Amino acid sequence: MTLQTISVDISPRRIATVTLNRPDRGNAFDQTMLDELGDQLKALAADDAVRIVVLRGAGKHFCTGADLSSRGGGTAQREPAKYSLRDVLAILDGLPKPTVAVVEGGAIGGGAGFVSCCDVAIATRAAFFSIPEVRVGMPPMGIMPFMIRAIGHRAFRRYGLSGERIAAADALRLGLVHELCEPMVLDATLTQITDALLLGAPHAMSALKAAAARYASPNLAEILASVPPPHDPKSAEGQEGIAAFREKRKPNWYPE
Repeated sequence: MTLQTISVDISPRRIATVTLNRPDRGNAFDQTMLDELGDQLKALAADDAVRIVVLRGAGKHFCTGADLSSRGGGTAQREPAKYSLRDVLAILDGLPKPTVAVVEGGAIGGGAGFVSCCDVAIATRAAFFSIPEVRVGMPPMGIMPFMIRAIGHRAFRRYGLSGERIAAADALRLGLVHELCEPMVLDATLTQITDALLLGAPHAMSALKAAAARYASPNLAEILASVPPPHDPKSAEGQEGIAAFREKRKPNWYPE
């Protein structure tokens, strides 16, 4: 199978690196990327030859969120959706193997959601994060349950409502990332962490993750069964927000 938007490499040490590979779009995800991620993460979960899954981005950014050029307006035929963003996040969050996010540049919207679903997250000191969906007229329903579990209810409300940029140091304080380092030692830091993870027995770690998910508050299974579906980008606010983003102007709800 030829992958269009991601790459998957498995090292001799049984570490699978999944790279978001749309650097010209800041690794923003479209439906193709969601579908490829969903399929590949499921395959890696079932592959006994894989011990650890690393998620990172090609080029300048980790992931700048949804590719708004493929949303709202236009008459082009949409590709059928196999997985929603929430589906992919749930697969990543529930992967029975250790997962590590490696963040350089921006992790925005769904990109921050990917980070929140990994067991370990490391980032460069210049990395940044944000949850800016309300600024384009869409509440972040897809990432909400995962982000709240990662950074807490109050922090999510602040950054979800304001859309402010979260500096790497603040992401560390909030618990969204576990370790910061300079770019030149990022790969060495990753090696140190994966070495520690490889010392753990695979079945014991899988059991730990499954149990921790049950004990977590809020309980993800209950949330996913009850959370409203993702907001419709064709709503009036969604259409105006996306148009303002494309036209590089403030939306009409901003008082001058």
